[in-house]
Amino acid sequence: MLDNQLPAMMRPLSDIVAEFEQKRAALEGIAGDFAASVRAAELAASIGGAYGGSIWDRYTPSLSSERMAAALTLSAWQHVIKFLKIDEIATARDLDAMKLSLANPPEFTLDNIRATFGTYLIDPRQHVLRGIAEAFVNLDPAYKSHSKMKIGVKGLPKRIILDSALSRWAGGSYREKQLTDVLNAMATLHNEPRLGYAEVDALRAAALRGDDPIFYGMTLRGFANGNCHLLFDPSALLAINRAIAEFYGDALADDLAAEPGKVRPGSQVAAKLSYYPTPAEVVKKIIGNISGHDGMRILEPSCGCGRIMDGAREFIRGRGFRDVRIVGVEVDPGRADQARAKGHAVQTANFLQIAPAPEFDLVLMNPPFAGRHYLKHIEHALKFLKPGGYLVAVLPASAWYDHGQLDGGGWDDLPVASFAESGTNVPTGLYTISKGR
Repeated sequence: MLDNQLPAMMRPLSDIVAEFEQKRAALEGIAGDFAASVRAAELAASIGGAYGGSIWDRYTPSLSSERMAAALTLSAWQHVIKFLKIDEIATARDLDAMKLSLANPPEFTLDNIRATFGTYLIDPRQHVLRGIAEAFVNLDPAYKSHSKMKIGVKGLPKRIILDSALSRWAGGSYREKQLTDVLNAMATLHNEPRLGYAEVDALRAAALRGDDPIFYGMTLRGFANGNCHLLFDPSALLAINRAIAEFYGDALADDLAAEPGKVRPGSQVAAKLSYYPTPAEVVKKIIGNISGHDGMRILEPSCGCGRIMDGAREFIRGRGFRDVRIVGVEVDPGRADQARAKGHAVQTANFLQIAPAPEFDLVLMNPPFAGRHYLKHIEHALKFLKPGGYLVAVLPASAWYDHGQLDGGGWDDLPVASFAESGTNVPTGLYTISKGR
């Protein structure tokens, strides 16, 4: 039970929901009683129904049970956010999403509370760590690197420049929000409440005056042009390093043990090919990077249960393309059967052992990451493309930022923890490359 995970609560969540339901059931009667009272007051101020002037300050008061229900529902969700201290745990990105969702909140039930906030109660630290990762990941490529976070603070920058974050025009700007998110992420990591606008503004003003305010080992150094330099002392670097390394986890342990530039033999299945199904939101990102035409052929190597093929099929149907063929390859018989059960054409085999033929217009893939095994998969997959065809692959961020072994192509970072539902927080991105004609 969700309630049993919170022994420090003064009242169980079920009591809050019961109060909500009781008040919700009474709203129509309250609105009716109010309307009757308004009518009685108006009749009390007239004789024979003759109008003698308004008895109200401006307008006749009205009360709608629908509007009361909407206010009650919003109040209930806001109360639970405060009650469970979600506003102190959630990342800046999650808080922004919550504000949007509260514009049209879901029905207030225990099931919906569990679905919305369950992970905050089960593992609140993961949200604190994700807040650090989200706040720092766009400051420098080092924070996107699983391997650099693992090798210690030597791989991290000791200074970050935020252009115009202190400018008088920066209020509400992207850079000012970046600075605020970094400050609040560090505060949360140290079990302190988030800063309010006035507190952030005071730190910005102090930096502009040249006071060099220090916040949990970060010095804010301001310049006349409105730029802000964040300087990290050893304690701050260590705290950031440990937090993000803990968040990313050990899913790429083989990658760290590999000798620089050394790749495993191409035809062998890696020892730790853990299966991380492609989440629906990542599939949408992949499909958003493709175009299509009649008669095209699409390949998904290491297709697992066929989630990327699912997205490709929806894309093709939505665009009305004809005579399109989508095929997959999967080494695990059980997962191959799952994909076939959804109507996909799948060959059960080790993709690296299939003789390539340049017959495909498009390759979509989420290859194994362990031991940089993905490099052999990318190299092999390119041999299946026709001239002019292109490949879109999910890869660890280290493949782009650290290893320097990707030959050309383009890169798009995926959001932090894009594969969390599949069991890993390793930072990832989409690698796209075309085959020359």
